[in-house]
Amino acid sequence: MKEISPQLQNQIQQYQQLQQQLQVLGSQRIQLEAKLREIDNTLEELGKLPDDSTVYKSIGVLLVRADDRDALKKELDDHKETLTIRVKSIQKQEKALGERYEDLQKKIQAALGGPQAG
Repeated sequence: MKEISPQLQNQIQQYQQLQQQLQVLGSQRIQLEAKLREIDNTLEELGKLPDDSTVYKSIGVLLVRADDRDALKKELDDHKETLTIRVKSIQKQEKALGERYEDLQKKIQAALGGPQAG
C-alpha cells in the first residue's frame, strides 16, 4: 500500500468536507422547495375561495383573521419570491461545490492509482 502524502491527506479531508457541505445544501434546498410548494398550494386555495370567506393566517402558533385578502396574497407572493431566490442561490452553490467535489475525486483517484475518469 502506498504512503499517503500530506497533500493527498489534505485533499481527502477537503473532499469529505465538500461532501458534508453538499448534503447540508441539499437538505436546505429540499426544505425550501417544500415551503414553496406549500405557498403555491395556499395561493391556489386562496384563489378558489369566495370573496366573502373568512381567511386566517398563521403567526407563530396563533391563527389570526386576515381581513385584507390582497395584502395576504402580496405577503405570500413576496415570501414565494424570496424563497425562489434562495433556492436558486443554493442550486448555484450546489453546482459549484459539485464540480469541485468531482475534480477532487479525480485527483484523489489519480494519486491513489485508481481508474482514471476521463
